[in-house]
Amino acid sequence: MGWKGILGFEYGIVQGPLGPDIAGPELVAAVANAGGLGLLRTPDWESPDYVKELIRKTRKLTDKPFGVGVVLAFPHKENVKAILEEKVAVLQLYWGECSQELVIEAHNAGVKVVPQVGSLEEAKKAINVGVDAIIVQGREAGGHVIGQEGLISLLPRVVDLVGDHGIPVIAAGGIVDARGYVAALALGAKGICMGTRFLATHESYAHPTYKRKLIEYDKTEYTDVFGRARWPGAPHRVLQTPFFCDWKCLTAQENETNQPIIGRTIIHGVEREIRRFAGTVPNPTTTGDIESMVMYAGQSVGLIKEILPAGQVVKKLVEAAQLLIHQTFNPDSI
Repeated sequence: MGWKGILGFEYGIVQGPLGPDIAGPELVAAVANAGGLGLLRTPDWESPDYVKELIRKTRKLTDKPFGVGVVLAFPHKENVKAILEEKVAVLQLYWGECSQELVIEAHNAGVKVVPQVGSLEEAKKAINVGVDAIIVQGREAGGHVIGQEGLISLLPRVVDLVGDHGIPVIAAGGIVDARGYVAALALGAKGICMGTRFLATHESYAHPTYKRKLIEYDKTEYTDVFGRARWPGAPHRVLQTPFFCDWKCLTAQENETNQPIIGRTIIHGVEREIRRFAGTVPNPTTTGDIESMVMYAGQSVGLIKEILPAGQVVKKLVEAAQLLIHQTFNPDSI
C-alpha cells in the first residue's frame, strides 16, 4: 500500500522543516523513531558549526535516518556543505532553484535531494536535474507558500509529469489526518508532508501559547503582512488571530523595520528583538507580546483537536489510513 515508505523510510510521512527553529532535534528524532522522515531546519544565515551540532544532537536521540531543510532564499552554501559532510539521509530544499551541481554534489556524499515545489514549472526543473523525490505544496499550506494552486489540482498534474521517472511525489498543504493522507495517495502521491499537524505536538519547539491557538482557532488567511523586509515577495498562511484581523489590511509600503519592538527571543542560539509584523514565530524562549506575533498554520488547522506526541501522530495516521482503505475502499463498497 501507499503508506509503505518513501526513500527507504518505513512510512511515507514527512515532518516539514518548521522554521525558524520549531523543528528541532526532539521533534525530528521523535518522527524518525516512529518510522517517518523528520526534517531539521537550518538557520537563515550561514552557521555550519551550529548546523553540525543540530545534526549531532538529533543523532543522540535517534539512530534512524533523518533530513535537513534549507531555504535557498537565504545564505546557505556553508550550511549545505555542513549537511553533506554530516551525510544526513535527505537534503530538503525550498524557495529557490535546485541546481544540477548541487544534486550531483549531494549524491556524491550519499545524500538524497528533495525540493519542495509549488508549480508544474518548478517540478519540471526538479525532474530535469535528477532529484530523488518532490514535495508538492498546495496553497492550503501553512507558513510560506510558493505557489498559487490548490493541492487537489496541482498534485495529479505533477504525478503525471513525473510519469515513469521513478521519482516519488509527496503531497503537502492542508493534510492533517488519515482522510487527507488517503486522498493524497488516491491523487498519486507516494507520501505526505505535514507542517501544522507536527507543529501541534509535544516535541515541537513552538511557544505553548502558539500551540494553544492552533487548537483554539480554526481559520487561516493567505497574506503578506509579516516579514516583508526580511523576506520580500514571500506570501504566507497564518492563523486569524485577533491581532492579525486588526492589521491584515496593512498598507503595502509598511513593514517591520520601523515598528515597535514587541518581544525578544533566542533563535538557533542567537538573541533577537521581535518587531511588530516580523515573520518570526514565538518559541519557548520568546518573551513579550506573544499574542501579537505571527502564527503560521495550514488551512486544515480546524481539524486539529489536541496536542499529541509526534510519534503518536505518525502511528495514528498510519493505522487510521490502513483502516480507511480497508473499510471504505474495499471492492464491495465501491
